[in-house]
Amino acid sequence: MPSIHPTAVVDSKAEIGEVEIGPYAVVGPGVRLADGVVLEPHTVVMGLTHIGPRTRVCTHASLGGPPQDRKHDDRMTALEIGADNVFREFTTAHCGSSSGGGVTVIGDRNYFMANSHVAHDCRVGSDCVLSNSAAVAGHVVIGDGVVLAGLVGVHQHVRIGRLAMVGGGAMCAQDIPPFTLAQGDRARLFGLNVTGLRRAGIDRAVASALKGAWRTLFVSGLPIRTAIARVREEQEDVPEVAELVAFLEASTRGVCRAARSR
Repeated sequence: MPSIHPTAVVDSKAEIGEVEIGPYAVVGPGVRLADGVVLEPHTVVMGLTHIGPRTRVCTHASLGGPPQDRKHDDRMTALEIGADNVFREFTTAHCGSSSGGGVTVIGDRNYFMANSHVAHDCRVGSDCVLSNSAAVAGHVVIGDGVVLAGLVGVHQHVRIGRLAMVGGGAMCAQDIPPFTLAQGDRARLFGLNVTGLRRAGIDRAVASALKGAWRTLFVSGLPIRTAIARVREEQEDVPEVAELVAFLEASTRGVCRAARSR
């Protein structure tokens, strides 16, 4: 049986498993809570929000609110959250928009620190960290293992590649490639996220190949198409290098430049 505090307001149409719901929490009619979900006091979950197993939502967090999009027509849209996530105090994550994809998707094992925000129609992977007051605008795509430090801002439609690290206070107006370290306003690249690669178990040979690709793509001064062709010729057999190159070729907003590029 779920444990629901007497002061909590849980709509009869909500679908809840073996969960714990604290004092003064509010759960709306379209919500689905899987087994092991914990809603701490004064949390709000609304909209067509599905929260996966063992996710914890801390005091005053609000999930599933309508998108901050003036084109939204008030139809019910969705927020899909995976397993084992933590949403700390005053975090927010909004449903998708009617003018966008209609759904916001968050993966597994993410840690959202206090006051962080995920906007409408975003795609957040797994094992990410959004530090205090990191704010992600609509339609952003964040790969697995990304770390956004405190006060980072991410512009609409920006992509942040797998295992990238964005330093505190950075303003990201263009794509951040996978495996890189970015910082500044506007964000620039400062090399590979060496610590993140090591923690993710990337072996030394792959890390060395990525370093070579980094030098060719961002430091050599070659035109980007020429640099990509050279990297493919020299290191096309390394999947992580291929992933980096594919990310660059798929960019529509443009990619952040290296801090020391000419």
